[in-house]
Amino acid sequence: MKLVGIAGSIAEQSYNRMLLKFIATHFSDQVDVEILDINDIPMFNQDNDISDGDALQYISNKIKRADGVILATPEHNHTVPAALKSLIEWLSYSIHPLEGKPTWIVGASYYTQGSSRAQLHLRQILESPGVGAICLPGNEVLLGNVKEAFDENGNLKDKGTIDFIQSTLNKFLKFVKVINHVDNEDSDAWKQEDLEANNPVDTTVTNVDMNAKDWVEQAAVKTNAVDGKAYVKLDRGLLTVDQLNWFLKTMPIELTYVDDNNQFIYYNKTMEGKKMLASRTPDQVGDKMTDVHPPRAIPNVKRVIHQLRTGQKDLVSMPVPGNNATKHVMHYYKAMHDEDGSYRGVNEWVLDLWPIVSSYLKMTGKMLVDDPNNQVDANAGASQAGASADTDASAGASESADEPATETVDVDANSGASES
Repeated sequence: MKLVGIAGSIAEQSYNRMLLKFIATHFSDQVDVEILDINDIPMFNQDNDISDGDALQYISNKIKRADGVILATPEHNHTVPAALKSLIEWLSYSIHPLEGKPTWIVGASYYTQGSSRAQLHLRQILESPGVGAICLPGNEVLLGNVKEAFDENGNLKDKGTIDFIQSTLNKFLKFVKVINHVDNEDSDAWKQEDLEANNPVDTTVTNVDMNAKDWVEQAAVKTNAVDGKAYVKLDRGLLTVDQLNWFLKTMPIELTYVDDNNQFIYYNKTMEGKKMLASRTPDQVGDKMTDVHPPRAIPNVKRVIHQLRTGQKDLVSMPVPGNNATKHVMHYYKAMHDEDGSYRGVNEWVLDLWPIVSSYLKMTGKMLVDDPNNQVDANAGASQAGASADTDASAGASESADEPATETVDVDANSGASES
């Protein structure tokens, strides 16, 4: 589970930040906590809306992709610090990443009350309209006399305090699962996912017909794209376009890129379409997602892309129907993000796992045996009849839980592109 932690203080020496670091380190075997810095966030000013700025978008995207949030607040004059209040103002003005987000409030102070009044006020702020966070009720972590609470290594000294934080963290993790499950079950926001590529992004090649069979060639002319022996500077390398093509076409997996406008813009053509694990053809590149999937697969495509776009999932995997004792083809869908954490599309890869498993068995002398307690369809990865169709939709199982998965699951359900 992924959480983000935010300390409400911008002081160089912050005991609330120390508390978050202790939680992140001491309980790292249970949860991944990333601590965010708010020092670069200016005071809220509605006359100068900087919600689209890098600093706020970075924090907003981190919160959106996290399963939950931990807020550690000091107490200043019986309330929360100005820096924390200002941050929440920004996050409830034109962007709303805390809406519906499970949130746990903790706090540390110099005196015995441990920021109790600030926590009470913060809870009211977080539950106000426009913010909409869902706070863990009760279970207050009020760390008082904080100057004596930590040792020289930043660890809490008192075992009773550590045990209490452990028990409260356990409750919060359960709370997160419940809230996110209810939210996912009730939400139909995925239905609004636009597969028609109607919302151009900064990398969209405009004024070129997406359905043109020579989209790549037209788009290359439009953008003055380099080719052949021209060099491309990559994150950690320098390759000619020819070298980049050779490299990608010899990958032992099939790769597909769908951008954040849901336009299919690349695949590594390793062989002719009908011989590929997931068939693609050169004329499909540039097409909208609706044009490279059969109609019955569209709801599943929308659901999966929405999960990746909103950070509900970072990776979705599914087996294909027809796998057998010597073939196990898997499709993986990974959300891609830029340096600012913004969603930039889907990286899909397809591979047959069986050669890898077979090689492992030969090298180790091990063998596969049936699990008598296994309740999963070994060929399709589908759950038994009666399982949630919502769950199945993102796991490669049947569109209807009452139908056999091997008949209803289609590779196209989430594939970047394939023939009808």
